[in-house]
Amino acid sequence: MTILHYLFIALEVVLLFNLLIGVHELGHFLAARWRGLKVERFAIWFGKPLWKKKIGGVEYALGWIPAGGYVSLPQMATMETIEGKSDTPVAQLPNVSPLDKIIVAFAGPLFSFLLAVVFAVIVWQVGKPSNEVNNTTTIGWVDPAGPAAKAGLQAGDTILEVDGHPVNCFQPVSRMTESVTWRIVTSTGTNIAVKFLRAGQAQTVYAVPTHLTTQWFERKSLRKLVMQGSSKATILEVATNGPAALAGLQPGDEVIALNGEKIHSFYTVEYAQITMTNGVIKPLTLTVRRGPEQFERTLTPVKPLRPTNSCPMIGILSWQGDTNTTLVHPSPLEQIKISAGQIVNTFGALFSKGEIGVSQLGSAVMIVRVYSNLFQDEDGWRRVLWFSVILNVNLALLNMLPLPVLDGGHITLSLIEWIRRRPSHPKILNFIQTGFAIALISLMAYLAFFDIVDWGRSARADREAPVVFAAPK
Repeated sequence: MTILHYLFIALEVVLLFNLLIGVHELGHFLAARWRGLKVERFAIWFGKPLWKKKIGGVEYALGWIPAGGYVSLPQMATMETIEGKSDTPVAQLPNVSPLDKIIVAFAGPLFSFLLAVVFAVIVWQVGKPSNEVNNTTTIGWVDPAGPAAKAGLQAGDTILEVDGHPVNCFQPVSRMTESVTWRIVTSTGTNIAVKFLRAGQAQTVYAVPTHLTTQWFERKSLRKLVMQGSSKATILEVATNGPAALAGLQPGDEVIALNGEKIHSFYTVEYAQITMTNGVIKPLTLTVRRGPEQFERTLTPVKPLRPTNSCPMIGILSWQGDTNTTLVHPSPLEQIKISAGQIVNTFGALFSKGEIGVSQLGSAVMIVRVYSNLFQDEDGWRRVLWFSVILNVNLALLNMLPLPVLDGGHITLSLIEWIRRRPSHPKILNFIQTGFAIALISLMAYLAFFDIVDWGRSARADREAPVVFAAPK
């Protein structure tokens, strides 16, 4: 992939990200103009401006801290530390009614919601990719030493309920509360009840979840049973001179059994190689399907020349994802309901007795990462549109929280002013707003730290040295 391609993706991400911020702030701007408020600055991002220009008495600016944006309205509750001092002393400006303040504050979330509706209508028309692997609760692989295996779960079992909740998918983003993964991480008991189907018989086991080891600079691991959903083990890439290539295996071949036992995930083959790292190297017999043909190949893993720290391998470099992708056309209402449900369920889990904490949330860095990954996908533009629906609904709802500095906080302060029939002291409002703004930016920086660590680790994995096998003698 060329540098130009990466730059183009970066440009797409920046433009789309700024579109979401800009539309939200445009709502405040237009409402303020409509209600006769003084508008001093329209800024995308915070901090000292990298660029600014004054047009029609309004300064338009681009800051250097990518944590949102703002419209400077001195007649509302201000944040001088963040927005800078007003050109006109607040005392010299006419008072603004609480109703006008509420309208201006509400306009931002309203515009974000309307943008979500626009994206939802587009998704409804063009469709969004969906594949069958998202709809399975069949277990594809179970770590032999993990909690799921100790409880008696096996590959091929179909999970019906987790912790008393019915499930119908493993971990797709769009239906989080119906997924196996979500119900595991949000469970609170010492044991997790897992109801499953095996050979037509429903059974229930109780698994004790575990946590993966993490470093101090990484997010803490959430509850896991150490298993994966089922998927076809279709070969995507074969290493030159590797055992698989020498045995005649090709991209598109599907591995359906290992050592005579049916497999439900490619990770069964991967794990068999990993276990030989410090042990005896044993031949692996693969049952392969190629079109209407079915055959067996016995391969002995070998250590490649590079990377030197690799485990013994049979030379299958990557596996093909599910290709049975179809376009679905969910209605705008359905998309909005799903998006709103995600943020509601996330906050419900955040304030429950479970293990999901603030550090599990994402920052602007995570949003940029998701967008950049989606843009690289062949059908990514459709996924980008769908993610934009989710993001704008979340942006609208989060901004309606009754916290100072957020739009919901402005509305709450205006309601208090309405009840008291007199405005709060500007210095007190500035102190409250600035304090919460600093706290919010600090939270975003805290979350961005973990997001950068996650992204860096993923990038290092993507840049791993290519696997090179010795030429056959």
